[in-house]
Amino acid sequence: MTFRYIYIMLFLVLCGNSLLAQLSPGKLTHAHSELEGVKNCTQCHTIGNKIENRKCLECHSEIQDLLDQRRGFHNSPEARGKDCIVCHSEHHGRNFDMVRFDQDNFDHDLTGYELTGAHNRIECRDCHKSDYIANPEISKREKTFLGLEHDCISCHEDVHQNTLSTNDCANCHSTETFAPAEYFDHDDTDYPLKGKHVEVECIECHQKEIRNGKEFQRFAGIEFANCISCHEDVHDNNLGKDCKQCHNEDSFNSWRRTRRFNHNRTNFPLKGSHKKVDCKECHNTDVDLDALFQDQLGVKTNDCIACHEDVHDNKFGSNCAECHNEESFYSVDTEVFDHNRTDFSLKGKHQTVDCRECHTESLTAPLAHNECAACHSDYHEGEFAVNGISPDCAECHTEDGFEGSLYTIEQHNQTKFPLEGGHLATPCFACHLNEDKWRFRNIGERCVDCHEDVHEGYIAEEYYPNQDCEACHVVDNWSENVFDHNLTGFELLGKHAEATCMDCHSADEQAENRYERFANSPKECIECHENVHDEQFKVDGVTDCARCHSFDAWTLDDFDHDKTAFPLEGAHATVACEACHQPMETEDGKIITQYKFNSFECIDCHQ
Repeated sequence: MTFRYIYIMLFLVLCGNSLLAQLSPGKLTHAHSELEGVKNCTQCHTIGNKIENRKCLECHSEIQDLLDQRRGFHNSPEARGKDCIVCHSEHHGRNFDMVRFDQDNFDHDLTGYELTGAHNRIECRDCHKSDYIANPEISKREKTFLGLEHDCISCHEDVHQNTLSTNDCANCHSTETFAPAEYFDHDDTDYPLKGKHVEVECIECHQKEIRNGKEFQRFAGIEFANCISCHEDVHDNNLGKDCKQCHNEDSFNSWRRTRRFNHNRTNFPLKGSHKKVDCKECHNTDVDLDALFQDQLGVKTNDCIACHEDVHDNKFGSNCAECHNEESFYSVDTEVFDHNRTDFSLKGKHQTVDCRECHTESLTAPLAHNECAACHSDYHEGEFAVNGISPDCAECHTEDGFEGSLYTIEQHNQTKFPLEGGHLATPCFACHLNEDKWRFRNIGERCVDCHEDVHEGYIAEEYYPNQDCEACHVVDNWSENVFDHNLTGFELLGKHAEATCMDCHSADEQAENRYERFANSPKECIECHENVHDEQFKVDGVTDCARCHSFDAWTLDDFDHDKTAFPLEGAHATVACEACHQPMETEDGKIITQYKFNSFECIDCHQ
């Protein structure tokens, strides 16, 4: 059937429009007239099949967009699932109305936009006109019902000129009328109306003006943080900006809430007992509101005598706060008293001492203060006394504390023990602090008076007379020494001269004192160095390494093969040592290089 239909269509094309006109169901409407002709049939029809909705929606993409968004009449139960051709048939002539429905009885709820209020009382074309259609292509169509949005401002002018936080007019207005705003509740704003504000007309606060050439009533951006944003400050800002500390929304003439007034925001913050004083004790309240609480504006917080009697008759000046505070006149607070006005300026630690520690009798009674000893006991217990008189502490100490000292290195160098070398970097307490007590006299002058003698009993007296550390060491560094090793009969040569003392004189790990090897130190090489030749070169029971080796290196600098029982001659003179002297195993299993041979016959080496 399908192929037959195709043949028929091809036949019609070949025969021309005259034959086609006889078979066509009828002319297309004006909307589709441009698709007239057999060549355009497949624009809407699928050969051998019914008209598919897909074909319609490919052209009418605005309907497809609404379906994709699940919006509009075509998405309603009335239209959803139906084929387009059921409502919009064709081939009924040029003037056939494809979009036909009863406007008077049309259920607008099917579009997803219910008509309420004034919207239900106007003609369809009052809303469905090109002026309100945002899509430029749809707006060109005559009598179309497509293209309208649900937002109020898509049809109505935004009289608020985009100044409000939301463009959803329905938050405040109903569809009955724009004014008054039926759904607006001032309590939902950041400024709920209370007291007298409830009775004020909107226009009193929300003034009208001209903006962008149009009348505009401002509802957003109005200052309300302080009452003086709208009301005159009769106190001329002398009492701060927070009117609600004293007043409320019921009446400005009521100021009975002064207990809530934060006096600390004025130039006279209330402290101590001042917080308990009734306002009327300081302020005259029998005045007009514009002068109320402003009779003490010039009084400063430290001008006590402006209100209080000076019982000291100005003996201590007019600044009572140097000794007293707001808690009580009987509580003397001397922390802020300027002691520099006296003959004894407070410095260092003296600044933190409580007055009563010095002024035990009276704060005004004179005290001796020319010498430290007038108040302080002699910690050194006469150590520095000369002819029974101790020097003043100020010669070495300051008011910053007794821990520090002004005693200089130059002064120390004038004593019997000048500081030199490493002693220059030694802190004072290392020598002078003993069991939490500082001592400066008779603490010793020799090294062993302070330092442990690790060599005691391990170095012969001749090299170490009377435990004199300086016979070997210097004060710059303990590791550096000046001992003349030639005095021992063992001159340091070659590598021995480069070695440190402990390289040779360090005791075994099992020894109690690692320094005990300075006495009776060995002098033979094998007593310190490993004998890699075993007993091959022992003569009369002694292996003398120096016969072949020098002190500069283990190389055979002093060995002469020609002095052995096998002088090197001919080709033997060019043979490497290891070619003849190869490893061998001793009786005790030790591997050594063989240098001693019992026979020198050729056959012993050559096959």
